[in-house]
Amino acid sequence: MKAYLANGLFSAADQLFNNYLAGILREAIPELDLYVPQENEGINDKTRYADSVMIYEGDNAYLDDAEILIAIIDGIEIDSGVAAEIGRFIAMKELMRGNASRKVYALYTDSRIQGRENEEKVNALIADGTENQFMYRNLYVVGAIKKNGKILSDIDGLIVEIREDLKNK
Repeated sequence: MKAYLANGLFSAADQLFNNYLAGILREAIPELDLYVPQENEGINDKTRYADSVMIYEGDNAYLDDAEILIAIIDGIEIDSGVAAEIGRFIAMKELMRGNASRKVYALYTDSRIQGRENEEKVNALIADGTENQFMYRNLYVVGAIKKNGKILSDIDGLIVEIREDLKNK
């Protein structure tokens, strides 16, 4: 099954995480044919030249064929490229008449999602909107993900969900 890993790829931290996650996924789910954009040296070796159209077409060649999109939605905001890839992936699903086999799995590991049941945190937010102990995600993108897949908070849960969905195919 073809899968596409969407995340930022320009910082050392992003590249290390992408390598780490790709390694775990490939080992845990060997039937996954995982495309990781940073591994496509034709367009992402930054010592070489690739213009915007080459990058767009190069990644879309894999994104459009993928049945699974694994989107990392951590960070200050959802990476603009990741948000665009989510949108295209879902639009392609809809153009394919709701192809149910295409699914988005968003990984959201930010530690600030913890403690939602903590009344002090909730009451502080209610009393003073600047005391927000939680993270905000763009609700349009979150809605798109929820309508077409799942948001998971850890890698183990991601693996379980993908395996379960593969088993049910």
